[in-house]
Amino acid sequence: MSGGPAESGIRIVLVDDQQLVRAGFRMVLDAQDDMVVVGEAGDGRAALDLLARTPADVVLMDIRMPRLDGVAATRELLRRPGAPRVVVLTTFDLDEYAFAALKAGAAGFLLKDAGPHELLAAIRAVHRGDSVIAPSTTRRLLDHFVADLPSPGEVEAAEAAAAERLSPLTPREVEVLTAVGQGLTNTEIAATLHLAEATVKTHIGRILAKLDLRDRVQMVMLAYETGLVEVRPRS
Repeated sequence: MSGGPAESGIRIVLVDDQQLVRAGFRMVLDAQDDMVVVGEAGDGRAALDLLARTPADVVLMDIRMPRLDGVAATRELLRRPGAPRVVVLTTFDLDEYAFAALKAGAAGFLLKDAGPHELLAAIRAVHRGDSVIAPSTTRRLLDHFVADLPSPGEVEAAEAAAAERLSPLTPREVEVLTAVGQGLTNTEIAATLHLAEATVKTHIGRILAKLDLRDRVQMVMLAYETGLVEVRPRS
């Protein structure tokens, strides 16, 4: 447990099978005035047990762990009412489970070699309800998993399904969803579409409600799955 009171900051649980990794994260996080590490676990099963009795706001979840991996743990955790937000930790180039973790409902993913500033910004972002999914890393992740997206032979069926899926949205909401899928921030969307930032937030809230989406990560995935944002394999 951290020495600071949990109510004074973002309550964080660290889940990683490497004790040194957890110790490194704890050192950075406990030095922040607005954060407190309320628990640690060395695998997914231990994390679920811990989180059943320990209130938390954000979980930093490793992917590859014994007993229960981060994808399965994330999926099970997010079935619980009032579950914390989850950021999955990945080495990316070697890890083929990050995409599955996002599909399971994680609020984003972070490379394990991210610097302290990026780690802290990611935690604060997901705590605000945003997602950690920058344009460059979004592109790399989805390029890596391009085989999971519709092939050219499936385009017509995919387009028909997409039209039905997106039918509740207004044309402006489709534009906002596309921009989110491209990895733009609310400020960038406002500038691109000539809207007030508050209006962008309103549109995003309506999109989430109309399409029954959990958060911005699911908006990004839907934008790709429905073809609003195109993914091509790298040459």
